Amino acid sequence: LLALTAFICIETIMECSPCEGLYFFEFVSCSALVVTGALLLLFSLNLHTRIPQINWNLTDLVNTGLSTFFFFIASVVLAALNHKTGAEIAAVVFGFLAMAVYAVNTFLAVRKWRMSSRQQSSRQTSDYIRARTESREVVHRPEIQRLDA
Repeated sequence: LLALTAFICIETIMECSPCEGLYFFEFVSCSALVVTGALLLLFSLNLHTRIPQINWNLTDLVNTGLSTFFFFIASVVLAALNHKTGAEIAAVVFGFLAMAVYAVNTFLAVRKWRMSSRQQSSRQTSDYIRARTESREVVHRPEIQRLDA
Protein backbone atom coordinates (compact mmCIF):
# COMPACT_ATOMS: atom_id res chain seq x y z
CA LEU A 1 0.00 0.00 0.00
CA LEU A 2 2.86 2.36 0.71
CA ALA A 3 4.37 1.72 -2.72
CA LEU A 4 0.97 2.42 -4.28
CA THR A 5 0.62 5.63 -2.28
CA ALA A 6 4.13 6.74 -3.27
CA PHE A 7 3.32 5.98 -6.91
CA ILE A 8 0.09 7.99 -6.74
CA CYS A 9 1.92 10.93 -5.14
CA ILE A 10 4.58 10.94 -7.83
CA GLU A 11 1.96 10.76 -10.58
CA THR A 12 0.25 13.93 -9.37
CA ILE A 13 3.32 16.06 -10.15
CA MET A 14 2.63 18.10 -13.27
CA GLU A 15 5.94 19.87 -13.90
CA CYS A 16 9.59 19.10 -13.27
CA SER A 17 12.77 20.51 -14.67
CA PRO A 18 15.33 17.80 -13.80
CA CYS A 19 12.91 14.89 -14.21
CA GLU A 20 15.40 12.03 -13.93
CA GLY A 21 14.92 11.58 -10.17
CA LEU A 22 11.17 11.72 -10.56
CA TYR A 23 11.17 9.16 -13.38
CA PHE A 24 13.47 6.82 -11.46
CA PHE A 25 11.23 7.02 -8.37
CA GLU A 26 8.20 6.38 -10.55
CA PHE A 27 9.86 3.32 -12.10
CA VAL A 28 10.92 1.91 -8.71
CA SER A 29 7.54 2.40 -7.05
CA CYS A 30 5.63 0.96 -10.01
CA SER A 31 7.97 -2.03 -10.39
CA ALA A 32 7.87 -2.84 -6.68
CA LEU A 33 4.10 -2.56 -6.70
CA VAL A 34 3.66 -4.88 -9.69
CA VAL A 35 6.17 -7.56 -8.62
CA THR A 36 5.06 -7.60 -4.99
CA GLY A 37 1.42 -7.66 -6.07
CA ALA A 38 2.05 -10.63 -8.36
CA LEU A 39 3.86 -12.53 -5.60
CA LEU A 40 1.12 -11.67 -3.12
CA LEU A 41 -1.47 -13.05 -5.53
CA LEU A 42 0.55 -16.25 -6.06
CA PHE A 43 0.96 -16.81 -2.32
CA SER A 44 -2.64 -15.88 -1.47
CA LEU A 45 -4.13 -18.31 -3.97
CA ASN A 46 -1.55 -21.05 -3.16
CA LEU A 47 -0.51 -21.10 -6.81
CA HIS A 48 3.14 -21.28 -5.76
CA THR A 49 2.60 -24.89 -4.67
CA ARG A 50 1.95 -25.84 -8.29
CA ILE A 51 5.50 -24.81 -9.26
CA PRO A 52 7.77 -26.61 -6.77
CA GLN A 53 10.89 -26.10 -8.92
CA ILE A 54 11.16 -22.49 -7.76
CA ASN A 55 12.51 -21.69 -4.31
CA TRP A 56 9.75 -19.30 -3.26
CA ASN A 57 11.43 -18.30 0.00
CA LEU A 58 14.48 -17.15 -1.94
CA THR A 59 12.30 -15.41 -4.53
CA ASP A 60 10.54 -13.45 -1.79
CA LEU A 61 13.90 -12.61 -0.21
CA VAL A 62 15.33 -11.29 -3.48
CA ASN A 63 12.21 -9.24 -4.20
CA THR A 64 12.10 -7.59 -0.79
CA GLY A 65 15.87 -7.03 -0.71
CA LEU A 66 15.95 -5.37 -4.12
CA SER A 67 12.84 -3.31 -3.35
CA THR A 68 14.44 -2.08 -0.11
CA PHE A 69 17.63 -1.10 -1.90
CA PHE A 70 15.95 0.63 -4.83
CA PHE A 71 13.38 2.45 -2.67
CA PHE A 72 16.25 3.79 -0.58
CA ILE A 73 18.18 5.02 -3.64
CA ALA A 74 15.07 6.46 -5.34
CA SER A 75 13.91 8.24 -2.18
CA VAL A 76 17.33 9.76 -1.54
CA VAL A 77 17.62 10.92 -5.16
CA LEU A 78 14.09 12.39 -5.15
CA ALA A 79 14.73 14.09 -1.80
CA ALA A 80 17.89 15.69 -3.20
CA LEU A 81 16.39 16.77 -6.52
CA ASN A 82 12.86 17.83 -5.58
CA HIS A 83 11.30 21.28 -5.81
CA LYS A 84 9.75 21.17 -2.33
CA THR A 85 6.20 20.73 -3.61
CA GLY A 86 3.71 18.87 -1.46
CA ALA A 87 3.42 15.90 -3.82
CA GLU A 88 7.20 15.45 -4.01
CA ILE A 89 7.61 15.64 -0.24
CA ALA A 90 4.78 13.17 0.26
CA ALA A 91 6.31 10.82 -2.31
CA VAL A 92 9.67 10.96 -0.51
CA VAL A 93 8.03 10.27 2.87
CA PHE A 94 6.03 7.35 1.52
CA GLY A 95 9.12 6.11 -0.32
CA PHE A 96 11.11 5.96 2.91
CA LEU A 97 8.17 4.33 4.71
CA ALA A 98 7.89 1.72 1.95
CA MET A 99 11.65 1.15 2.20
CA ALA A 100 11.35 0.56 5.96
CA VAL A 101 8.51 -1.93 5.53
CA TYR A 102 10.42 -3.75 2.79
CA ALA A 103 13.50 -3.82 5.09
CA VAL A 104 11.49 -5.48 7.87
CA ASN A 105 10.08 -7.95 5.35
CA THR A 106 13.62 -8.64 4.09
CA PHE A 107 14.70 -9.47 7.64
CA LEU A 108 11.76 -11.85 8.06
CA ALA A 109 12.42 -13.42 4.64
CA VAL A 110 16.08 -14.04 5.56
CA ARG A 111 15.00 -15.83 8.75
CA LYS A 112 12.45 -17.93 6.86
CA TRP A 113 14.96 -18.78 4.11
CA ARG A 114 17.60 -19.84 6.67
CA MET A 115 15.11 -22.05 8.50
CA SER A 116 13.98 -23.75 5.30
CA SER A 117 17.56 -24.30 4.12
CA ARG A 118 18.48 -25.83 7.51
CA GLN A 119 15.49 -28.16 7.37
CA GLN A 120 16.38 -29.19 3.83
CA SER A 121 20.03 -29.87 4.72
CA SER A 122 19.08 -31.91 7.79
CA ARG A 123 16.63 -33.90 5.67
CA GLN A 124 19.39 -34.59 3.12
CA THR A 125 21.81 -35.59 5.90
CA SER A 126 19.32 -38.01 7.44
CA ASP A 127 18.63 -39.55 4.01
CA TYR A 128 22.37 -40.01 3.51
CA ILE A 129 22.82 -41.65 6.92
CA ARG A 130 19.85 -43.95 6.33
CA ALA A 131 21.17 -45.02 2.92
CA ARG A 132 24.67 -45.56 4.31
CA THR A 133 23.36 -47.66 7.19
CA GLU A 134 21.27 -49.80 4.86
CA SER A 135 24.26 -50.39 2.59
CA ARG A 136 26.32 -51.69 5.52
CA GLU A 137 23.79 -54.27 6.57
CA VAL A 138 25.15 -57.64 5.54
CA VAL A 139 22.88 -60.35 4.31
CA HIS A 140 24.24 -63.73 5.40
CA ARG A 141 24.53 -65.93 2.39
CA PRO A 142 26.22 -69.33 2.64
CA GLU A 143 27.90 -69.05 -0.75
CA ILE A 144 29.92 -66.06 0.42
CA GLN A 145 32.47 -66.99 3.02
CA ARG A 146 34.01 -64.42 5.25
CA LEU A 147 37.79 -64.46 5.31
CA ASP A 148 39.24 -63.84 8.76
CA ALA A 149 42.98 -63.72 8.78
